[in-house]
Amino acid sequence: MWMTFNETVEHAQPLLYQWVLPSLMLLLPILIILKHMRPENKGLNLPPSPPRLPILGNLHLLAGKNPHQALFQLSQKYGPAMLLKLGTLPTLVVSNAEMAREVLQTHDADFCSRPVHSPGPQKLSYGFLSITFGPRSPYNTRVRKLLTYELLKGREKSLWAARVDEMSKMVKSLTDVATTPVNLNDHIFKAADGILGQAAFGKSYGAMQFKGKKLQTVLDECMDIASSFNAEDFYPNWAGRLIDFLTGYRARLERNFNDLDGYYTMVINEHLDPNHPPPLPGNEDFVDVLLRISREEQGELKFSMNNVKALLLDTFAGGVDTTAVSILWAMAELLMHPEKLKKATADVRSVVGKKALVEEPDMEHLKYIKCIVKEIFRLHPPAPLFIPHESINSTKIGKEGYDVLAKTRILVNAWAVGRDPAHWSDPDKFYPERFEDSDVEYKGSHFQLIPFSSGRRSCPGMMMGSTSFTYILANLLHCFDWEFPEGVRREDVCMEEEGGITMHKKTPLIVVPKRVN
Repeated sequence: MWMTFNETVEHAQPLLYQWVLPSLMLLLPILIILKHMRPENKGLNLPPSPPRLPILGNLHLLAGKNPHQALFQLSQKYGPAMLLKLGTLPTLVVSNAEMAREVLQTHDADFCSRPVHSPGPQKLSYGFLSITFGPRSPYNTRVRKLLTYELLKGREKSLWAARVDEMSKMVKSLTDVATTPVNLNDHIFKAADGILGQAAFGKSYGAMQFKGKKLQTVLDECMDIASSFNAEDFYPNWAGRLIDFLTGYRARLERNFNDLDGYYTMVINEHLDPNHPPPLPGNEDFVDVLLRISREEQGELKFSMNNVKALLLDTFAGGVDTTAVSILWAMAELLMHPEKLKKATADVRSVVGKKALVEEPDMEHLKYIKCIVKEIFRLHPPAPLFIPHESINSTKIGKEGYDVLAKTRILVNAWAVGRDPAHWSDPDKFYPERFEDSDVEYKGSHFQLIPFSSGRRSCPGMMMGSTSFTYILANLLHCFDWEFPEGVRREDVCMEEEGGITMHKKTPLIVVPKRVN
């Protein structure tokens, strides 16, 4: 006898609750695991990959504070072109000069964009209006040229005057505390900030406080946020957004954005103040130039205040930290190697003589100092992992013909490139002499040394930063003898790295300066 429809449903309910739903709940995670284990992109010649976990992919392999070191270790097993799955995102990691050339030169046009599903950079750059974080576009190309000319090429004299002024201040400050232990970090960051501040903004803002926070503190937080793990970077969907909300990342990002925006507004308002003296012809600082362009609305390059603020992020964040970090690593390595410190000091003083400071014509004659600068860029690149690129088109790379698909993120490990034994003997050793008879430069054409990247995404502040690095380091050695505080042994000094986009020395550099001039 046939049951009615209602009787059928009533009979099926116990079966549904007792067997079917529990079976589905058990089957669902199995299906998810199988989906993630299923071979993808059949028929393609993809780069080698480490085994993946369900859901996480290879994210677990980047645990710790120094992912560039973890990726370097992985590259020793899987090769200089390695494909990771970070959450849902395919990510190509390149770790030697040949693969860096493929990405940054041979296929530069295919790989020169930036990810646009990254909440930190998107928020901090006002919707990717900055040069650093913006994807490839005509706008990005135009503002990059603007920054390069107006901030750098257009103001060599003002930059040099700022270096001399800030160096004079730092020498006096260190002379006042000579023979006592000092935290060299504070002095160097102040000088690097002052140089950029005078040239770009008309004054230094680094020590100024806004709502009780120093700009340098706010910038450090910004760099940490831009480089730290957040779920939406790797899971660009509702789940990633929910995790970032629950972990507090979104709130932290919002606070930092508001702090930075407050600083930018303060700088802009000072330049717009009717009582602010108008710049003399040819003496505009970078903010004056940006505000003038925003008023003139030149063609397609129409600037709102958000455009101005996004470019201030490029200038503030990119122009100070990298220079200061490099100088600190150089001083630390020299103090750890007394024979190199003695040689460098003699090199500077033989060129400069009895003059109070290094002068501009002296710079080309500082042969050993230039070797030290290159060695620091090799051993301690200020940004060991470049800000991620994103592929625009699918293409093949290397003699192996590896397939790289569109929308793949690309990480260039400059730290690993500088330790490639195929190009460097004793790669972990601080040995500036390796450059004495070498024509290798760091300007983007020698891919075994690329601290400033290369191609369309190379750092526009390369020459300004490297010149300030050389100048400040040379003057520190010219004006002072240096040693560790009494009782501190070299073998006890911490030389570990720590940081985000830029890689700082983990502990402050505490030293004793002794004035010699």
